Amino acid sequence: MRTCRPRAAAVKRSAFVGFRFPPDVIIVAVRWYLRFGLSYRDVEELLAERGVEVDHVTVYRWVRRFTPLLTEAARPCRHLVGDRWQVDETYVKVAGRWRYVYRAIDQFGQVVDVLVSPRRDARAARWFFKQAIGETKVNLVEVTTDRAPVYPAVLEERLPAAWHRTDRYANNRIECDHGRLKARLRPMRGLKQDRSARVVIAGHALVQNIRRGHYELAVEEPTNRRLAVAFEELILAI
Repeated sequence: MRTCRPRAAAVKRSAFVGFRFPPDVIIVAVRWYLRFGLSYRDVEELLAERGVEVDHVTVYRWVRRFTPLLTEAARPCRHLVGDRWQVDETYVKVAGRWRYVYRAIDQFGQVVDVLVSPRRDARAARWFFKQAIGETKVNLVEVTTDRAPVYPAVLEERLPAAWHRTDRYANNRIECDHGRLKARLRPMRGLKQDRSARVVIAGHALVQNIRRGHYELAVEEPTNRRLAVAFEELILAI
């Protein structure tokens, strides 16, 4: 199978210009943080063992700066999203306050989109579907949710032709997928800013999708090498 290799435009200035450390060090630190249950200090220690002296605050800045760039660079290589979604919310604590995380996966297990919201209401659900559908351009035929009262009206407004399923246990797949996100966030002991929450949660979705083979990146690599090779390819595009 052919691998998609993102290419930076000749006139584009590299996002790594001005950084003291080389791109491969920065991207390895970002990848470790997004993939494994590590804190910023853990990443600092792992880099120090390899002879790279960098402060954990710098790692934090790298994650915030480069995670959105990696996500954008990988976009052209993303597989088409399926037309049957499971949608659910989980929650995280940001600066001592609860935030709701709207997430959707398709029938192939691809994380479609995420949204961090201070509220769990019709406005947040409406915005999530607007964002997700606008990004993927998919004509949905089926949406599975829990029995939250906000969904019927929102789906009737935005997706009147889609079948809205609320069967018991029908949403188990995405509820299990929430567990992977929670496992990643647990070592962080809470996030400090909404923007950090959005970046890390979106970055986690990118990592999960690449590892599951939903991007034409490093597709011929074994699963335990796919993410590392894919990030090496993405360096050229940012």
